[in-house]
Amino acid sequence: MKSIFTKNAPAAIGPYSHAVVVNNMVYTSGQIPLTIDGEVIGDDVAEQTKQVLENLSAVLEESGSNLNSVVKTMIFISDMNDFPIINEVYGEYFNAHLPARSCVEVSRLPKDVKVEIEAVALKVK
Repeated sequence: MKSIFTKNAPAAIGPYSHAVVVNNMVYTSGQIPLTIDGEVIGDDVAEQTKQVLENLSAVLEESGSNLNSVVKTMIFISDMNDFPIINEVYGEYFNAHLPARSCVEVSRLPKDVKVEIEAVALKVK
């Protein structure tokens, strides 16, 4: 088991790693829409979703994986009414390869953001 930390994504806001690699699988921590400096990107859900997916991509790359190797994503959103917008942005990142996915509305997310995404992926490098 190997813990992954990357300088290409915002630092964890608690005592956890960006991801853990076990054998040939990568398990990421949930990524929220923070800039590399640790600031919330803004209030627009499309902009937040894009930042989350960019952070997720950086964590996967550091782990020896990529978005095309994702097996499953788990999406947590603060308002199910935002689902169509989140889904549209998500589709820009996952279009040829469509991993399994769950999406749930939660009462609150860290730093009161609108979206958080975590993933399980195959290690390819």
